[in-house]
Amino acid sequence: MRGRNPAAAPAETDAADPFHMATPRRARPQRISPAPPVDVQRHETATERSGATHPADSGFVDAGPLDTGRADTGPMDAIAASSATVTEDATDLHHQSAHHDTDLHHDTDLHHDTGAHAASIDRDEAYGSIDHDELIAPRRRGQARARTPEAQRRRRKRRTVLAAVIAVMLVAVVGVGYYGLRATGMLDSRKDYTNAAGTGDVIVDIPQNSTLKDFGRILADDNVVGSQRAFINAADGQAISGGYYKLRTEIPASTAVQMLTDGTTHRVGRVVVPEGLQLDTKEGVDGKTTPGIFQMISDATSVTVNGEKIGVSVDDLQKAAAGASAQELGVPGWAVTDVEKLNGDHRRIEGLIAPGTWETIDPHMSARQILRELISQSSQRFAQWGLGEQGSNDSGLTPYQTLVAASVVEREVAKPDDYAKVARVILNRLDKDQRLEMDSTANYTATVTNIDLDGEAYKSDNAWNTYQMKGLPATPIGAVGERALEATEHPETGNWLYFVTVDREGTTLFADTFDQHKRNRQQACDNKLLTTGCS
Repeated sequence: MRGRNPAAAPAETDAADPFHMATPRRARPQRISPAPPVDVQRHETATERSGATHPADSGFVDAGPLDTGRADTGPMDAIAASSATVTEDATDLHHQSAHHDTDLHHDTDLHHDTGAHAASIDRDEAYGSIDHDELIAPRRRGQARARTPEAQRRRRKRRTVLAAVIAVMLVAVVGVGYYGLRATGMLDSRKDYTNAAGTGDVIVDIPQNSTLKDFGRILADDNVVGSQRAFINAADGQAISGGYYKLRTEIPASTAVQMLTDGTTHRVGRVVVPEGLQLDTKEGVDGKTTPGIFQMISDATSVTVNGEKIGVSVDDLQKAAAGASAQELGVPGWAVTDVEKLNGDHRRIEGLIAPGTWETIDPHMSARQILRELISQSSQRFAQWGLGEQGSNDSGLTPYQTLVAASVVEREVAKPDDYAKVARVILNRLDKDQRLEMDSTANYTATVTNIDLDGEAYKSDNAWNTYQMKGLPATPIGAVGERALEATEHPETGNWLYFVTVDREGTTLFADTFDQHKRNRQQACDNKLLTTGCS
């Protein structure tokens, strides 16, 4: 072909889009023959001289297959298929450049527009034989520019969402880790106070079965010790019981451990009720005083905290027991009727507080609240021991009568092995409508108790003295333990009507007749255990 360099084709070739990006034309299928090697360097020089814009100089970065939306194999096949056509065109351009350079500077070249246009068409067809949609070439420069901001926005959005997700996950992991470490005490500081005198009084409530970690946490929260870890280290694995304690604030952990383990000095609200103990304090003929349940509760709860006295007195407890309703006191249903018969008398709740260790009597409670707690929990203990359970009682007594009879059994003999026989004596006498004549019932109202009763004690007329009345006492005469209760519910078989303890070791003899009983009683006289009625 003759004429101007195709790279400098006139406006008819669509100068705005030299590669026809808007409506790309595809070459008709044709057989492509192998072309001889081309001097690429020479071709590029001619192209540069012609002023044409090479695709590689378009100013755009090859974004790769992601910008075309197509697979990678298309561009590679298209490039391979079009290489021969491009090479031929490049060879033709080289030939024209070599022989017609002078024509490029003459106006007469305008007469060769047709040829130039044809050359342009040949070039377009040559490039058109390549599927530009599949090339990674800037034939879609306008479209690429339109996509770039949107793609950037999507990219930024994805990054923002990803960053937010990562942030949430990090917060969750850190939070879970923090609380986990707090729960195990690993994050606790080892802060400890140094002043053993502390700064003030405080009542601390430690639940039963608490671990040393629980102790440390509670004491740190109440400002007794500086940190949970300091207390755990000071305790060094010691076993400490839960309950109420009067401690000092801001003391060394080692001092706190000493206070918690020094016996009863700092313990508050702990009462140990022995089997058979009564509500009121009693004095024996030997001069010894046995504190009653009310006195023990008062002693356990009365404490001075920062100059203020808290707790309940014996008088507070007696008034609450006498004046509060059975429901307010937590009396079980099977005992309400009998309790209400003695309204106004604090002894009406005798026997309703079970023996055992009461670890957590709150010193901040009122007398009525304390009694309600003790009676309600005792009722649960009695139920566990079978009291009130249908078909579990062989005595034929009601639950309340069983409790009363068992309290007499508890007070009459020292050895539990004799409980079931004493229970049988009580039942046999009740069956004969015979007075029980039990010394323990005569001693119940006495200010000074004595195992060796004299005539005056026998004569005391009250609702408990079975020497003066038939049937059971008005109430139990002491705290009833499980063994006495079980023995009364399941008494031993026998015809005994009498029994007497004959020595200080607690040996007890039983008899069916009064004559036999007199002989047994003489043994007690001979052993100097009894003096009254001895010959």
